[in-house]
Amino acid sequence: MLNRIFGLETEYGLLVQQEQPDHSPTWFAHKLRDQIFHVQRRGVLDLHHRGHDEPPGNGGFLTNAGRIYLDMGHLEYASPECESLMDVVASDRAGDQILQQAINELGWADTVSLIKNNIDHETDATFGSHENYLVTRQFPFTKRGLGPLVTFLVTRQIFTGSGRVGSASPQDAWIQTDRLLISRAGVGHGPDLNELPYQISQRADHIVNDFFEWVQQNRAIINTRDEPLADPNQYRRIHLLLGDSNMAEFATALKLGTTGLILQLIEEGHAPSDLDINEPVETLQEISQDQDRHWMVRLQSGKTISAIDIQERFLAAAQEHCKGQDEETEWVLAQWEAVLQDLRGDYAKLVGRVDWASKLWLLDAYRESEQVDWHDPMLKSLDLEYHNLHPEKSLYYGLLQEGRVPRLTTDKVIDLAMEHAPRNTRAYGRSELVKHLLASGPPAAPDDAKSDERFFPAYVINWSIFQVRGRAPFPMPDPFKTYAQDVRSHLHSAVG
Repeated sequence: MLNRIFGLETEYGLLVQQEQPDHSPTWFAHKLRDQIFHVQRRGVLDLHHRGHDEPPGNGGFLTNAGRIYLDMGHLEYASPECESLMDVVASDRAGDQILQQAINELGWADTVSLIKNNIDHETDATFGSHENYLVTRQFPFTKRGLGPLVTFLVTRQIFTGSGRVGSASPQDAWIQTDRLLISRAGVGHGPDLNELPYQISQRADHIVNDFFEWVQQNRAIINTRDEPLADPNQYRRIHLLLGDSNMAEFATALKLGTTGLILQLIEEGHAPSDLDINEPVETLQEISQDQDRHWMVRLQSGKTISAIDIQERFLAAAQEHCKGQDEETEWVLAQWEAVLQDLRGDYAKLVGRVDWASKLWLLDAYRESEQVDWHDPMLKSLDLEYHNLHPEKSLYYGLLQEGRVPRLTTDKVIDLAMEHAPRNTRAYGRSELVKHLLASGPPAAPDDAKSDERFFPAYVINWSIFQVRGRAPFPMPDPFKTYAQDVRSHLHSAVG
């Protein structure tokens, strides 16, 4: 893709399959983290506080330059910085495989499942799949400038959604905005949310604002926090948290690729400017919940148009202004067009490429064979099993083994991505650092250092800078630069 850095952050659900578990899911999460860092030695744990909720040892960077850590009890994997869609898909799958391998090695494959989804059917809790896109500092990051992006994000769920059984009841009754609780019970004329059998997005029910700065207090379509993790004079990071976790490699690549092209259209001033949605948050939820899959949208102009029509308008703009720039763009344009065409017909055509369609096809097959309706409690269990990382339990992997799922990676590529960073971004330099620290053995205790340095940890690693004790800080402000040779020289230079 043209001048783009991609990254994914995935929070995993953890299911303990025992009637009376001996330990909490958080206990298992800690043990999995320890297996990865202490036994497998895939990375180095943080030795410093990263925040009030991330004490030393909470997580760390891996040899592939990504991160594994605990976030409010959830295991989370952040991919390394990637410049190509194939790299980010492989890195994303590598995170899944690292975690599942740890479960297998601990002998927990029959009792503990990691679920790559976004909802807990028992508590209605939600956990995220966050997307990161690097843009220039000149990107028009204003409500007006972001209007086309909001419209695109609200409607892209028709091919990026992971699907879910039912709805999130508490979220439909209350919205928390700062310190004010506003009741939404009885508002609107949509479907009875208690009777919803199926919807196409898992996160839509939990998005309550169009723009907001913080992630947990008030989930928004677009997160406005300015944290570039790069040179702030040159770059901004678009951080999105409205999307679903995808199992299908195709869906992950299309989600990131189409969004990257829309950002390019906005940067270059070519995005359609007459598609602003009247009520983005409500529309996000209405599209997800539309049982007839007509997906109609009311624009600020008063016009009503379908989500497919809107996506075709964005596709046409991308075809006009982005076509021919590189091979990945050509793939995105071709597959985007094909998916939109198939969305106008039988949803079964999308099985293997679009997660909500794949899951619905499986659930419909079960309902037909067992002669049950949508109230059957087994459907929620099957919903979760679609996202199971264990290849012998996962319904998604079952489709893959049957040859119904197109692959964009290979097992060999994923194995490489588990160990190694992409070689064309700064992730490569960070990988060299992590491998050097692992080869150096465990860090010395603070008291072993010089008296004037003894309170400084052996190393501090962040996305855009690191420091090893006894050496000056090493900034890495440009995500497009590998820094690999510079990092090696810095680490092997004599300590002054």
